[in-house]
Amino acid sequence: MTPLVSVGLPVFNGARYVRQAVESILSQTHRDFELIVSDNGSTDDTEQICREYAARDRRVQYYRSRANRGASWNFRHVVALARGKYFKWMSHDDVCRDKFLERCVPVLDGDTSVVLCYPRTADIDEHGNFRKEKNFDLNVSDRRADVRFRSLICVNHSCFAVFGLVRLNALRRTPVMADYVPADRALLAELGLLGRFHEVPEVLFLHREHPLRSTRAVPQLQARIAWFDPAKAGRTTFPNWRLLVEYARCIGRAGLPIVERARCYAQLLPWLKFNARLLYEDLLYPIRRRAERNRAAGRCGAVHRST
Repeated sequence: MTPLVSVGLPVFNGARYVRQAVESILSQTHRDFELIVSDNGSTDDTEQICREYAARDRRVQYYRSRANRGASWNFRHVVALARGKYFKWMSHDDVCRDKFLERCVPVLDGDTSVVLCYPRTADIDEHGNFRKEKNFDLNVSDRRADVRFRSLICVNHSCFAVFGLVRLNALRRTPVMADYVPADRALLAELGLLGRFHEVPEVLFLHREHPLRSTRAVPQLQARIAWFDPAKAGRTTFPNWRLLVEYARCIGRAGLPIVERARCYAQLLPWLKFNARLLYEDLLYPIRRRAERNRAAGRCGAVHRST
């Protein structure tokens, strides 16, 4: 029987927290779902833990890659395997409260203009202790696509809505999760062009802040490409310029009427104003990186001569 909801859990070496993530999904009061776990070649106890759940609960499906193919591939993989009408990504280190699906499913059932429903978010620490509620003033329920698009690209937010409940057919109209930094931001912008978002005014998603999170372990955007795609490790990237290009592309893909499309393109102007410094730093990054390598080579040469 085809489930109404597919929950995709991409994971790599998540043994410390993955039990809590899986338990939070299996404890949902809305029961009509499948949980797809895609293990990206973990070398810790992730495989053993997830296989235990798959053997115990028929709703859990476990898939394993022989090697780590990167987070982008893994996020796309769980979407490709999904069978439900609605889809939700679940991070291995986060937690959902038990009414997450119960609150979100009726919203999508009741309003076809809504493509994504997400609850409010709060931070927890590495031990699961509550830290603070997160609040971003996003105007994503407006009927106009350009208003939603401007809010999603010009408001500094943490992309937590990407872990909401989305219509799978809408998600599959996008590149899903491309292998560049920050693809999640472009994905939300594109979904916002396809339809309205709805925020459930209740904290049902607990986002775990801990030292091994990708954004904390590798804070520099240019260096984070290896998390998305290990084959690109060490390459020079221009993430802010790439994001600008992808924003323009997603407007073109959305199939909007010409006037509405023009309004959306116009929203790139305030984005350019807000992000001019970051675009400039993108251009400086390879120059600085080359200078650092030259200095390091010079220091090595000096040590070699002195010995």
